[in-house]
Amino acid sequence: MTKQRKKRINAAGSVTGQVSVLLLIAPVVALVALGLVMLGSTGGFSAESGSDLYFNVKRQILWLSVGGCACCGLTMIDYHLFEKFRVPLFVLSVVLLAACFVPFIGERVNGASRWISGKAIGLDFLRFQPSELGKLCAIVFLAAWYHRRDKDEAAEFGEGFFRPLLLIGLLVLLIGAEVDLGSAALVVAVSVAVMFVAGVGMKYLSVMAGAGLAGLALMIYLIPNRTARLVAFLDLEAHKTDIGMQQWRALLALGSGGLEGLGLGLGRQKMAYLPFAHTDFIFPIIGEELGIYYTLGVVLCFALILAAGYVIALYAPDRFGRLLAFGLTTAIVLQAALNIAVTTGTLPNKGLPLPFVSYGGSNLLFCLASLGIILNIYRQGTNLSASSTPRISKSKVTPRL
Repeated sequence: MTKQRKKRINAAGSVTGQVSVLLLIAPVVALVALGLVMLGSTGGFSAESGSDLYFNVKRQILWLSVGGCACCGLTMIDYHLFEKFRVPLFVLSVVLLAACFVPFIGERVNGASRWISGKAIGLDFLRFQPSELGKLCAIVFLAAWYHRRDKDEAAEFGEGFFRPLLLIGLLVLLIGAEVDLGSAALVVAVSVAVMFVAGVGMKYLSVMAGAGLAGLALMIYLIPNRTARLVAFLDLEAHKTDIGMQQWRALLALGSGGLEGLGLGLGRQKMAYLPFAHTDFIFPIIGEELGIYYTLGVVLCFALILAAGYVIALYAPDRFGRLLAFGLTTAIVLQAALNIAVTTGTLPNKGLPLPFVSYGGSNLLFCLASLGIILNIYRQGTNLSASSTPRISKSKVTPRL
């Protein structure tokens, strides 16, 4: 390769990196801004708002400030520290997940033990969902595990599949025991994706995916509320006044919004008709008040985040950075896809928020922290030479990192 050609390739790589980071940051800013606007429209009708119409907006801004600081800090801190402290991070995640079942520490809401509360120490406003840390921990652990092993070792049953599966399985079991099946399924799906691009054999991943689906089906069977949700999903109209009301009302909201929407603040379904309109079901309210153009804009934003995150992953300086950026991007976008699928009646109700948009401090903090880590990977990976720029290697099925 001539020097002139190398310069052209390096210049193209630099431009690609700059474009990718812009396509990552701009959609996130747009989604956060849209989320605050929609919280201002819907938050006043939520149960926790009381007489303060902007209670949820104020709380979200507080978490946004914390998440913004975390994002800026992680952008500057070397992401390799996560590999160094992967074991303490994993232990902390397990302890916090287990703490959800401890009286006076864990808080049970709507039959689920998903939160750690500060009520016992007089901090009623403090409530954290450890499953968000569990997602980050699972991705960091898998990225570090396969970074320390070559592709031949990753393809082995014991070293590449069984041992990491045991530890990830512990996190999934704890999250599932909290009756947070949506987050548990998300961790499994993201783990399968990371293991796949790391080089784990398809036959092992097929078994893992099948076992995950079987476990999910068993949990649905054992938990009456989840069984009822599945039955309602199969016939929403027959259950539109009981367990299927949320998804039925969500479809009404999307349908009544049409192309241009009813107007900001003029939506009707949020007025005590659609429960959790400011959290898990904020997407249909966007469609009802702002129209299909804005809902498609939300989908476009997540598509841009997906493309930009994967490009940054490809230009990461090492295998750990590539797998970490890939896993974090996949977790954010896949959660968004699941939320949109649920609120449009494509999947049964799972209770996952829409990243960057829905009300919820824990998820917003996780998403902004993930953004900071991806930006740090970008900062360290844009000055690679043409010869060292990573390429996707071809396998029999699909590319691996």
